[in-house]
Amino acid sequence: MPAALRASGFQGFNCNLKLIGQSRSDGANWQTAEFRDGKLNEDEAAAEADNGPYDVSGDCRYPQFLTSTAVGKPDGSTGIPAPVTGHEGSWAPDGLTYYGGDLAHFQYVAVDMTDPTEPKLIATFNTGLGVGPPYANAHGLSISEDGNRAYFVTAVYSSFVDLTSLGNPDVVPNNGLIIADVSEIQARTPNPKVRIVGKLLWRDGKAAQHTINVKIRGKPYIIFVDEGGSGGNTPAGWHAACAAGLPAWPYARIIDISDETKPKIVSRLMLEVEDPTNCSMVLPDLVGRASFTYGSHYCSVDNRKNATTLACGYFNSGIRVFDIRDPRRPKEIAYYNPAGTTTPSPGSNHLRPGGWVAGGPDWCTAQVHLDAQRGTLWTTCQDNGLLVLKFEHGVWPFEDSRTPPGQQN
Repeated sequence: MPAALRASGFQGFNCNLKLIGQSRSDGANWQTAEFRDGKLNEDEAAAEADNGPYDVSGDCRYPQFLTSTAVGKPDGSTGIPAPVTGHEGSWAPDGLTYYGGDLAHFQYVAVDMTDPTEPKLIATFNTGLGVGPPYANAHGLSISEDGNRAYFVTAVYSSFVDLTSLGNPDVVPNNGLIIADVSEIQARTPNPKVRIVGKLLWRDGKAAQHTINVKIRGKPYIIFVDEGGSGGNTPAGWHAACAAGLPAWPYARIIDISDETKPKIVSRLMLEVEDPTNCSMVLPDLVGRASFTYGSHYCSVDNRKNATTLACGYFNSGIRVFDIRDPRRPKEIAYYNPAGTTTPSPGSNHLRPGGWVAGGPDWCTAQVHLDAQRGTLWTTCQDNGLLVLKFEHGVWPFEDSRTPPGQQN
């Protein structure tokens, strides 16, 4: 995004996606809520936020907040005593266990949600790489269909990146994927243990964001998304990454887990702006900028059990949609990067020092929801609010694309 376009007011880019509906209202924030039917028990439907579930089994216009419980109290009244601060999280598919990432304490937590009004903390654990700086941290995750495997991330954030060692192949990386056996949590074994089964770490990305466990043509893969480039999300980090010949901005990658003890990357979904060979053209356009710019944040698939399509939200790079039917050769098929807003949106988290600028590019950071029946997607961007986009020129859906509820992320 050339500096001249930023200065004159960004008017947006799009290809094979057009805007058909929008509700800007107060803008948006990092994530969007999702309705899931019949997961918490036989009679109840629920929507989940990170601090607790909502009952929407009655009049869905008036969701009923079920609880806000500080699990891990020192007295053990809500399970094992431990400090807990929620951030990212994911449900086990049976809806009985909520797993959360705790940035403040460098740990993951498992919460028994059998009774959603009385959650119980049943386990805490870290990635096995150490606890606290300079080791990697917890963030997003996903859980296998049977609830016995967790696909955690181990994340290195900007303040912990050693910029002097980026190009040193002898320095062992600690940003990447952790595959863990959580069957004792799933089975409610007393004092459950978490066992690491496999791991895959890399130096060409940082601030690991989240995972999606999928099958593509019957074979198991992990969609893995970083939130930081090789040097983190700072100008110094961008320059250091470029100098080392590494990507300065984050992206998604596809990982083959057929052998879960030896996961391997089969493709990297880099945009041209993230290719290190283009650093000399990109860096001058970011003078005076900081924090999040071109990188990825949340991604979704059309169907975790038979994934054909990956849709990702990027900060300044908008919504990107990829054909992943051949996971070794993914292809970008559509994008929509909304025009900059000229007035602030009060509900936007983009309103921060170094963030929103009148006419500047938006932050498209929320989950993308695909609808194969209508050939559309919906998402939110922080300044532009809710966006409904329709695919053009017959690029999507594919013949075998399906979007069943609850199977996109």
